[in-house]
Amino acid sequence: MLAEGTRIQILWALTAGELSVNELAERIGKPGPSVSQHLAKLRMARLVRARREGTSIYYQLENDHVRHLIVDGIYNAEHAGPSLPAHHGGAAVIAVDSRLRRSPSAAETAP
Repeated sequence: MLAEGTRIQILWALTAGELSVNELAERIGKPGPSVSQHLAKLRMARLVRARREGTSIYYQLENDHVRHLIVDGIYNAEHAGPSLPAHHGGAAVIAVDSRLRRSPSAAETAP
């Protein structure tokens, strides 16, 4: 189910929140009918759920387990490259890393 790149793109877009079929199609650059077919398969696999509002159908990830699966999968794939993954580049990570490096060791603080 997750071996199809378009489905991964759809799921990744949905990690940001609920989107209509047209919004998803525009965001990932694929035709609406193709996105709808992929969404139907993702719905059958219980990875996404649908909500109808008037003539529009909105999709969201089924639950937080799916969200974690997608985010962790993308972050893991980013480690395959030669450089520092984008998800490691935040200021908070750099701040924590520099604090860890500056923490005195147990030998330095011993009387």
